[in-house]
Amino acid sequence: MPRPKQRTPALRDHVLKVALATLEKEGASAFTARHIAARASTSLPAVYELFGDKAGLLRELFFEGFRLLRRRFDALSPAGDAREGLVAVLEAFRLFAREHPVLSDVMFSRPFAHFDPGPSERKAGALVRELLVGRVRRCIDAGVLAGDETDIAHVLLALAQGLALQEKAGWLGTSRASVERRWRLAIDAALAGFA
Repeated sequence: MPRPKQRTPALRDHVLKVALATLEKEGASAFTARHIAARASTSLPAVYELFGDKAGLLRELFFEGFRLLRRRFDALSPAGDAREGLVAVLEAFRLFAREHPVLSDVMFSRPFAHFDPGPSERKAGALVRELLVGRVRRCIDAGVLAGDETDIAHVLLALAQGLALQEKAGWLGTSRASVERRWRLAIDAALAGFA
């Protein structure tokens, strides 16, 4: 009788959850395959078999982050107003970054020198970029914005990433009202500049 398979999808999901929790609670210095295997109550060979190495674990966290962000974007209702639809995407990005700061760092800040996203990782982010570019295109078609849709989308995403980073660090103000006001001010100013 064959041995039951031990490297199951359930184990893979469990190890990923433990890897993310380790990164959130203990930081990048604790993110080793050996430590994660111990915390997940599995063997180091199991982690290597499932993910290849530490970079493979990071790669899977990277993909998971883009899957979650895409789900958040997919949940947006189609806005009748083009500008409101674009602002809704930026707000969805903001909420994702607030709820998943560690994944956001892995996806956009590259806190690990030995993890360099390759073509398949860049493809994971393409679906998110396409949605943002599409919302910008709607604004251009509606006469709300003028310019190159890809350039505008890159600038807006960079602005949202920077604002999310500053919000996470507490640099946008001490009250919720000041943080909200500064987000709104930055987005409104950027959109007015592209009008």
